[in-house]
Amino acid sequence: MGESNAVTNGIKVSVKSAYVADQSAPRQSRYVFSYTVTIANEGNADAQLRSRHWIIKDGAGKVEEVKGPGVIGHQPNLRPGEQFEYTSGCVLATPRGEMRGTYQMFRKDGTMFQAEIAPFHLELPYSLN
Repeated sequence: MGESNAVTNGIKVSVKSAYVADQSAPRQSRYVFSYTVTIANEGNADAQLRSRHWIIKDGAGKVEEVKGPGVIGHQPNLRPGEQFEYTSGCVLATPRGEMRGTYQMFRKDGTMFQAEIAPFHLELPYSLN
């Protein structure tokens, strides 16, 4: 399981990934991974997540970028001390890969910043029992 943590302007983004064996088909080069993201406002000002930008790289070096509004249909506004958690997934053609990215965050005063999503690994567990 891959994990990462990053803090940008008081916004902490933590990610944990896992291999989803029952949705994968290795013989067809289909490897499914889930990832759970926790976005916590550890700062002292509200911040709203407006959009996402993911960079997904598989084990063969192929890079895919995913951009769009919000996350899973939401644009959460986080007050100080609040957090938002969601789970999503991706499919790779290789048993290993990596994801990283940014969330575009807005403050009530009109300022904007990119909250970093630190790189995390997508990989099969060492033993498949």
